[in-house]
Amino acid sequence: MLKKIGLALVALIAGLLVFTLTRPDDFRVEREIVIQATPEKLMPLLTDFQKFGLWSPWEHLDPAMQRDFSGPASGVGAVYAWKGNDEVGKGRMEILSVSADKVVVKLDFFSPFEAHNTAEYTLSRQGEATKMTWAMYGPANFVTKLMGVFVSMDTMVGKDFEKGLKQIKEVAEKP
Repeated sequence: MLKKIGLALVALIAGLLVFTLTRPDDFRVEREIVIQATPEKLMPLLTDFQKFGLWSPWEHLDPAMQRDFSGPASGVGAVYAWKGNDEVGKGRMEILSVSADKVVVKLDFFSPFEAHNTAEYTLSRQGEATKMTWAMYGPANFVTKLMGVFVSMDTMVGKDFEKGLKQIKEVAEKP
């Protein structure tokens, strides 16, 4: 009887591992919001990491978080590195490109897990308002794929994006 249970367990684990291999090799999480502000008013909130704390959903999870800003004060080459508790971990962001309607950021996580992704903020003018889209995408290694069998990246990060978008909306819509 124990042998049959053991074999069934091994078969189940093998099936899970094979299924994990069939998962996509990359992921994308995306959320959007309409903000009653122009892209010109939003852009400094995205290109100056010193202002990231005004709206980031993760910024206040660890009051003792260490922050290091380097490179230019804003725009291409600006760098924001952080180290904090288990909720915020350790990572680094660097602005790779800025245009009138898009900011692209290289996003590296070092702990509690390692990941190298890209974040994009896209601004689309809608009269006096702006539709802001926040996306993050990157490769899905085996561990990411295995985690994704149980909980998707969209589920893990999507609520944080929604919170951050609501917060940037509040900041940008202040007179």
